Order: sequence, then C-alpha cells, then structure tokens
Amino acid sequence: MQIAAVSKDQTRNTMIIFGSLFTKRALTEYSIDVGKEIIYAHKGLARIEAVTSSPRALEGGRTTFTLLNETHHWIESNQGHEMAATIERNATKSADGSARTFAITNAFEPGEDSVAEQTRDAYEAAEAGRAEDTGILYDSLEAPPEAKLTRPWLEKVLTAVRGDSVWLNIPRIIKSILDVRNPPSRSRRFWFNQVAAAEDAWMARYEWDACKREDLSLEDGDEIVMFFDGSKSDDATGLAACRMSDGLVSALGVWQKPPNWPSPETPGYVPWSVPREDVDGVVANAFTRFKVLAFFADPGSGQDEDGEMYWDAFLDRWGQAYGKKLLLRAVTSGPKAHAVRWDMRDRRNQETFTEAVKRTREDILQRQLVHDGHKVMRTHVINARRRTNAWGITIGKEHRESARKIDLAICMIGARMLRRNVLNSPKNQKRSTVRGKGRVVVLR
Repeated sequence: MQIAAVSKDQTRNTMIIFGSLFTKRALTEYSIDVGKEIIYAHKGLARIEAVTSSPRALEGGRTTFTLLNETHHWIESNQGHEMAATIERNATKSADGSARTFAITNAFEPGEDSVAEQTRDAYEAAEAGRAEDTGILYDSLEAPPEAKLTRPWLEKVLTAVRGDSVWLNIPRIIKSILDVRNPPSRSRRFWFNQVAAAEDAWMARYEWDACKREDLSLEDGDEIVMFFDGSKSDDATGLAACRMSDGLVSALGVWQKPPNWPSPETPGYVPWSVPREDVDGVVANAFTRFKVLAFFADPGSGQDEDGEMYWDAFLDRWGQAYGKKLLLRAVTSGPKAHAVRWDMRDRRNQETFTEAVKRTREDILQRQLVHDGHKVMRTHVINARRRTNAWGITIGKEHRESARKIDLAICMIGARMLRRNVLNSPKNQKRSTVRGKGRVVVLR
C-alpha cells in the first residue's frame, strides 16, 4: 500500500493516523510496526509506505492499493500529473487488475489543471456522454447551489458538508465566513466544498446549477425560439431552444467529435465532420413538434470540399422551408436578407450578442432563468470565459485551440436573446392582442 502526495508533510497527515486505527490485537497478530514512514507487517512481506513526487521511483511498483492525498495540489510544475499517470499505470498492470486507487481532495482551484480538476472533468465528461465511462466513482459532499453565505444558511449547510469531520468547530467556521477579509470564493471552496469559478470564468458551477428545474421540459406544441451555432469539425455544433411562456432553455442537439475518434496518424484516417443530415433532421423535428416563432442560425466559418460555406446550403433550405412560419427574420432587408442566417461575425450582431450575454448573466444571477439540467450545456456554460470586445463583456473559449467547447452556451444565450426580441416585437404584441379578445366573466 502506498500513501502518495507531492510533499512529505501531506503524507504525514495520513500516516500519523495509523497509530490510532490499528488495535493492539492487530498490531500483535500481523506484526505491524507503526510510527515510521514505512509500516511493515507480516515480517516485511507487506508494507504501507509514504511516497512523494518521484514518478521514476514509483514506476513498476506492484501496489494493491494507492491513496492519492490532496490531489488539488497535484499540478504539472510539482510533477503531480506524471505521478498520477505512473500510479494509474501501476494499478492497471496489477495481477488480474485487482489494484485500486483512491483520491482525497478539497475543492480544486479551477484553471490550475490539477489532478483533482482533471478527475472531476473526466467524471463529468463520462456522465454527459462525451467520453467513455472508465469506471471512475466520484463522491463529494457539496453545499447545494442555492446556498448563501449568510447566517441563516450557515449552520445547517456546514453541519451537512463536514460529514463525519465532527472535530470541525461550526461557530468558528461561521465567524471565518462572515469575516469580510475572507473573499466569498474562498469560503465557498474551503467550507462549502463548492468548486468556485476560474478568475475569468463567465459563470460558476453553483450559479448555473441553482437555476436547474428537472421537473420542467419542453412539451409538444410549445411556442419556442431556437438558436443554432454551426461548425464543421473543430468546434461543436449546437441547437438550443427557449420556451416563450417561462423562458426555459433546453438543448435540442449537440454534435462534436467523439473522444475516441482516430488520430491523423492512424492508417486510413478520415477527418470527422458534423453530420449535416442528422442536424437537418433535428431541425425538421423541432418544427414538427413545436411552434417555432424565431430561428437564427450562425453558419460558422467552415467550408466543404467544394469550397462553399459548410452550412450555407442548409441555412438557405431552412429559410425557404420555414421562413414564412417565423415571427422574426434574421436579416430583414438588403442584399443579405435572410429568414434564419444570422452571422455572428457581423459587427452589428456582435454588439447585439454582447448585450445578450450581459442580460443572460443577470437573469442567471437573479434566478430569472430556468433550464432542464442538460449536462453538455452545463459543461459548455462552465467552460465559457469572459472576453472583452468593443461593446463590453462577451464570452469565448479559454484559448483558440482549447478542447473545452462553449457552443451550447452561445446557443443558450442566443435563444434567450430571441425570446426577448419576440416578446418586444410589434408583431407579437399585435398577435397577443388579437388572441386575447374575448368576454370577461367575474364570479362573485
């Protein structure tokens, strides 16, 4: 057995506990010698040892169990990444695959790319169906997303989150949280076990999760608006809807390269691209199921084999097939007039979308937005980073080549924008007036 950490101090925190864990009978029966960095048993045939950042020394170890201690501190600069990889290989090579690894950690600091963050991302990717389920079991006592850092919440939340760490003094922790010298993000991370947002994150996990309503879903016949963000291969392609009646946002579809797609070096490699016919089918199904009042589609910048814009033919087809049913048109006049084509590279559209980003964030923070908990949309929202442009704060990926997609976040914001546009449009107000005619009967 190995107790692994990136410093001896971290391993010591665990090793010193063994003296109180073993009974006198166990110490005698198994000849256990505690109180050392290496604890021997069975006359040296078995041992528990503390190991630190030396991946080369760990290579090939035939452990049956490895404890990874405080993995939020395991980062690339202290060899934490390589150490975790070595431990994983050792466990994989064990007889009959019987070895197990167990990691304990505090809430990680987003953006540090710690082993704890990588593990959480891998678990959530499998949960969302974006990656193979490799058998990661993840358990975390975290405060509910709606929990506030105010005195009425603190005692109950802290009692639940500390679990069996009964030595933690709740009144003392409350004082620390209410101390204005401690930023809320730190209190949420260390005492609420919530993963706070990265410094440039657009939205924190708990802020988005607080708006989840699993009891709500789109129903056939609902009046909705839809926003489409197109790509060919590198980014994801997404389609999101927003219900007019209550503003519920939901993902209708997302297409991105499968995690197990062959690399370019693979013999017979074929590049992956978004299956446009599948997307077309989802769009057609949406117009069959729902009453779509507006549908804007950003074509992206990808090209097909003929050098044509990858999505233009489909956008034209959608405009011709559904344009007459829409209450709003994407471009109303001029040579670029189109029922659905709304190019986000246009400066006027960039300004409009930047305002939509601002309004959507306000709606989330004020709990004026509801969503159905779609896991990929959640991931894309969490991945979004604040980016400054000529009109204010918009969103973007952490960097151009990042594999962390944000396309469903763009679709969600675009759908909320369309709902506001429809609600404020003269056509909708006229339609509501006509639809609202009738006789009022007052019951006494």
